Amino acid sequence: MGGPLLTAAVVALALVLVLLAPRVLPSWTALRRMPGPGLLLWQSISVAGALCALLAAPTAVLTTGLSQPLLLGLALVVSGVMLVRLLTAGHRVGTDLRRRRAQHRELIDLVGDHLDDTLARDAAGIARPDVTVLALGNPSAYCLPGRGNRIILTRAALDRLGTVELRAVLAHEQGHLDARHDLLLELFTVLHEAVPSGLRVPAALTEVQLLTEALADRIAEQRTGHTDLARALVAMAPAATPEITARVRLLSRPPAPRHTRIGVTLLAAGVLALPVATTVTLLTLSW
Repeated sequence: MGGPLLTAAVVALALVLVLLAPRVLPSWTALRRMPGPGLLLWQSISVAGALCALLAAPTAVLTTGLSQPLLLGLALVVSGVMLVRLLTAGHRVGTDLRRRRAQHRELIDLVGDHLDDTLARDAAGIARPDVTVLALGNPSAYCLPGRGNRIILTRAALDRLGTVELRAVLAHEQGHLDARHDLLLELFTVLHEAVPSGLRVPAALTEVQLLTEALADRIAEQRTGHTDLARALVAMAPAATPEITARVRLLSRPPAPRHTRIGVTLLAAGVLALPVATTVTLLTLSW
């Protein structure tokens, strides 16, 4: 591939993956039935887009030099903007997230109570010492990852949940912790905010968050059962929000066929291979 053509292809690919794909992919709702491969595809597209943007300038310098000043200038702008915004977003999101978690953890330690041992048990009957109950607040449950992973429930949630539904909720939150969904969402948030505000797609981040919840639901379903989890979701929701409705519907449907999950996984690997192939090409040209 000629130098200008390779540079133009890398720039175009970066723009497609960073700006176009997040606008199209949320409409592929079939991914919700395979949240693991779906999240892998989202992650591959996001990372590949950022890498292609960062590779635009090196590609232009090594393949075109000063012979294509307009293309070189465009590539430098794409790479420069992405680099600066990635570093800025990474620092801001990471610092703010850890600060807020530390403050929240301190507050939980002050006002929270440990869940009674007879209730804080998983599906296997093993006691869970890391469940904290808050006296105030609407019915809710969430996990607090990081140092001393813990699960937080409100007293209102306990009042609405039976024993089996409570275990389903605990299994869902433990699924988030075991799979380190906090790191996954942090990565997506950084990549989302690395895009200039006027070009961001809020629906993309919302869809990723829904896929994360759907994946934790699948984990909890294996540990408890989809009926108990669905009842818990309905009991916890003050109203039928779009997310809760979507999650309950997903629990009533079987996962996507195995060949479809494999196909999406291979697609994700293919997308991620694009910046790798570009890097190999650049290394070959530089030798």
